Amino acid sequence: MVLLRTLVLLLALVVSDLHSLPWFINVSESQGPGTILQSFSFNCSSHTPTLELLHVQPPTTFFNPPSLTRWQGIYVGKMTLSSSARLDALTVNHYELQLRFTCGNHVMEGPLSVDVQRDPGHIQCASRFASPAGEIIQVPETVKPGARLYTLLLPGQGAQISITSAQDPPYFPGPFSINGQGWLQAPSQGLKGQAQKVFQLQILVNFGQGRSCCGMLTVKVLPAPSSQVSFLQQAQNITIPENLVPGSKVVQVQARGFDVRYEILSPVPCRLFSIGRVDGVVRTTSPLELAQAPDAAVTRLRVKAFERLWPWASAELDFKVDVQSVNRWPPRCTPALLATQIPETTPVGTVLNTFTCTDPDSPGSTLDYQLLFHSPAGAASLCLQDRVLEVNATLDCDTPGACFHHAASILVLDGGQPLMTTEVPVLVMVTPVNEFSPACVPRTFRVREDAGPHALLGSVVGKDMDYPHDSIEYSIPGGSATFAVDRLSGEVRLLEPLDYELQKFHRLTVLLTDHSQDQDPTCHRSGSCTITIEVEDVNDHAPECEPPFQELTIHTHLGRSMEVTRVSCRVPQEPQRLAFSYSIVGGNSWSQFSLQGAVLVLNDLTLGPSWPEQPHTYELLIRVADAGPSTPHLSTTATVIVHLVPWRASTVATSTHRATVTSMMTPLLVTDMEAFWQPEPWFVVVLTVTSALLLLALGWLLSRLLWGLAQVLQVPSKPTQALLLNSIQGTEGSVEGFMEAPRMETPQALSSVMSLHFDGRAQDPRTGRDYLFNTHTGARRWL
Repeated sequence: MVLLRTLVLLLALVVSDLHSLPWFINVSESQGPGTILQSFSFNCSSHTPTLELLHVQPPTTFFNPPSLTRWQGIYVGKMTLSSSARLDALTVNHYELQLRFTCGNHVMEGPLSVDVQRDPGHIQCASRFASPAGEIIQVPETVKPGARLYTLLLPGQGAQISITSAQDPPYFPGPFSINGQGWLQAPSQGLKGQAQKVFQLQILVNFGQGRSCCGMLTVKVLPAPSSQVSFLQQAQNITIPENLVPGSKVVQVQARGFDVRYEILSPVPCRLFSIGRVDGVVRTTSPLELAQAPDAAVTRLRVKAFERLWPWASAELDFKVDVQSVNRWPPRCTPALLATQIPETTPVGTVLNTFTCTDPDSPGSTLDYQLLFHSPAGAASLCLQDRVLEVNATLDCDTPGACFHHAASILVLDGGQPLMTTEVPVLVMVTPVNEFSPACVPRTFRVREDAGPHALLGSVVGKDMDYPHDSIEYSIPGGSATFAVDRLSGEVRLLEPLDYELQKFHRLTVLLTDHSQDQDPTCHRSGSCTITIEVEDVNDHAPECEPPFQELTIHTHLGRSMEVTRVSCRVPQEPQRLAFSYSIVGGNSWSQFSLQGAVLVLNDLTLGPSWPEQPHTYELLIRVADAGPSTPHLSTTATVIVHLVPWRASTVATSTHRATVTSMMTPLLVTDMEAFWQPEPWFVVVLTVTSALLLLALGWLLSRLLWGLAQVLQVPSKPTQALLLNSIQGTEGSVEGFMEAPRMETPQALSSVMSLHFDGRAQDPRTGRDYLFNTHTGARRWL
């Protein structure tokens, strides 16, 4: 729309300029009344226009007032010849008509120049000669015999002219004669003594092929003048400009005499000048355009002044008229308007147009061309080399406001006086070209694995060097069930849940396609980049302990802490997660147990109220929670059933063969034989090693028997080994004490042990795990 409005504005300016210039038309002298000379078309939609003929120079009634009619929304004006029109190129060959067109408040005026052209095929005698009254001439009686009295203007060559009327004496002193050039000559006897006589001559002009005309010529003979005619001024040279309109005054000649009249003797016919018969004013009769008529530069005129009553009393004056060239018309250029469209990739030096301008006042003269910028001002994108308009710099549409139009004009100067110029409007539209492909920088987005659907992960920011820079559409080639990218904003969103344990990284290819960056709407460029989506681990799996249920039997003794068991927990879905926190949340009523990391420890007991005298069972609930940086912290509970069997100790008197045994706590060896126990392979290895150590320790104990009872060996780390080693050490280190122990305590201790015997096996219906049970107490042990 911007281009269309600009073109309309420029066209309106051009049309306005054309209406201000004159129109030239040529019409043949053979054209008669009603002939259409010129048609005009006007556009006036909001008012009723008018077209007027202001005046005609020289004055005549040959032209009708212009008509104005409406046809298909356009007003058409016409100029026609009137019913009295009798065009004669020999009499007047140029008319100047001034026209005015009015449309509301808009008024335009302009001249219409009508040149009357000779028509060799049109036969027409001079108007006065061919009129019914004929031509009347006056000659003095002193005219010389055979002198030229009158010249008949003929429309063509080769005509036969004759006098058809009678010239009988005595009225006629002799016959008048006329030659082929139309010269009427006096009788050979002269006209002396014929004053006051009137001779009527009927003249026939025959052009052949049946074409002829006739007219009347009346010759009045005047008496000899009583005074002498003379010009007041001498011969002179007159200089006039060529821009004088027809009818302009050139010079006025004055002669001394009575009732003087003036006429031009040479050249005959005079095409450029005429003289007032009474006032002697020499005027122009046609345009003096040297470009069209170079012979009008110099004209030598011979003017005759004579008395009206005595035409033979006359005088002649010669003078020269020089026509000086005047710079009237501005240069005319082709094209008069340049509107073009080029892509922004047009190479430097590309020719947009070559202007051809001429000067009507001086064809072939050198013209000066200048390039003027209007918008943007001072632009260097275009240049003018002589008459050639070229691309001067790289056109760029990739910056805001750059890819619009370049409005300029070509100013053409002719160098005349006064200086005349023509301005050719130039409008160059630069269209965008999709030169660059969009691109984006690979990015990494981090997202928690518990992010919900439609969660915003981040935005892909594409860049395109073409303007406008944000005309990019985003898509995922082939689609994705997990992720989606917004077509316009490039936002990447989540469609379905993520699982850190299944896939930690997702690589997504995003396709970028540009649009609206080329004159051709179907021209697109595309690019792509890879987006890495890193899934952040979220603690969504609770630890699992193996086994989740433990049942142990522990034999305790005073003054010693011992390891009960180790809680083994892990997260199967996240093997790398190894940090856990442990706490006893139930069953530790006497605070007899504590945790050292994952190890359940029976605290050091002393003889007191809390010392269990009978076997006791504790059902401990151990809470295991992950202790890593991930949130939230999930936990599970492991169940450990501990059957605590206390050791018995007593003070007895030794036999007569031994000293009193110092009262001390000696461990009681309890062997629990289970029919369904199957040792692990590693336990066999440990048992073998332990047996070897036991033999070594037995030998050492026998060697140390003379020096006293040694301290019990250090307890190993594992509970099973501790029980076994303690049992062996108790057997070897306190044989005598054991043998001397009262027999009545042994059945009670054995009954407590037998109460822990498992005599049945079953499978848990919920978990499917096998376990052993005691039919008397209902105690269970998981396998």
